[in-house]
Amino acid sequence: MAVTEPCYASREDVKQALDIKQTTRNDPQVDRAIQAASRSVESLMHRVFYPTITTKMFDYPNFQGTYPWKVYFDAAELADTTVNIPVVTSGGNVIPAGDVFWGPWNYAPPYTFMELSRNSSSSFGQGSTPQQDIHITGTFGYWVQTAAAGSLAVAMTDTTGTSATVTNGAAVGVGDTILVGSERMLVADKVMVSTTQVQQGSGVSTANVSDVTLAITDGTKFGIGEVLLLDSERMLVVDISGNNLTVKRAWDGSVLATHSGATVYALRGLTVTRGALGTTAATHLISAAVSVAVVPSLIKELAVAEALNDLLQESAGYARTQGQGAGAQTNIGMSLGAIRQQALAQYGRKARTRVV
Repeated sequence: MAVTEPCYASREDVKQALDIKQTTRNDPQVDRAIQAASRSVESLMHRVFYPTITTKMFDYPNFQGTYPWKVYFDAAELADTTVNIPVVTSGGNVIPAGDVFWGPWNYAPPYTFMELSRNSSSSFGQGSTPQQDIHITGTFGYWVQTAAAGSLAVAMTDTTGTSATVTNGAAVGVGDTILVGSERMLVADKVMVSTTQVQQGSGVSTANVSDVTLAITDGTKFGIGEVLLLDSERMLVVDISGNNLTVKRAWDGSVLATHSGATVYALRGLTVTRGALGTTAATHLISAAVSVAVVPSLIKELAVAEALNDLLQESAGYARTQGQGAGAQTNIGMSLGAIRQQALAQYGRKARTRVV
């Protein structure tokens, strides 16, 4: 099962959380869990944490009970007003961007309402009907923060291909949303690709968990946290010193094996959904910068916890309960409820966000 929805935790986040030996055949199960966990987080927080370029419509006059120059967005929060400047129309007529204030100005993003400058002649209600009088086209969501995630190792020469190769497989996970140029892509899966480097010396040549130093020709081409493949054994890079990689052997449920002069593969090939979240697919040059969408740390922590809970419940046949009969309670772990409450207090939308 490939990932088809934006997630707040990646496949890799979950698989490394307990440092347990999951095999690659567990990936569909993990993918299902991170998608379910992300939707659970949204249900609890009453908001989404990924950006989408779209158009939202509002009635005017409406029944928000506020000033005639002010409109609340209700659940439709704006994530950005500077990079992708929103376009506001009333009755099909564009309201100049300089006549619009976005609020709350001291605390956003996200932006939850807009006001017209009372110094301008702009007004709402320019249409022949109050229904859907106001249209806002912009980037909706919680925020648009990103983190550097290396670059493209291979050019993307068309707008339909679903393969992308990156230089740092550890910086991008399955379920992440990446940004290349102005195009957002959803990472649906990852595959091994050759690094063109070959195992040097006698390191990792024995089937021994203590044989953990993999020598290569250029250590600058690897990142801590990357998953490598030599022959049929996967290894996790846990440290780098010059051209020596310290690895954890038999990773991802693979089996210890001997290696000699093996080609080093890395989990850097991405299967992506092009033009995701309202963006337009484009071509991209080799070495184009790749960034990954950042999720608030507490939201990521909750998504990982929810996914782990789902996986452990599933592996236990949903039999992790205490007590019997009407007094039976599901054992979800003492800290999960605390993380839920912390995240709700910090990021949850409250019952009301405007006057009544």
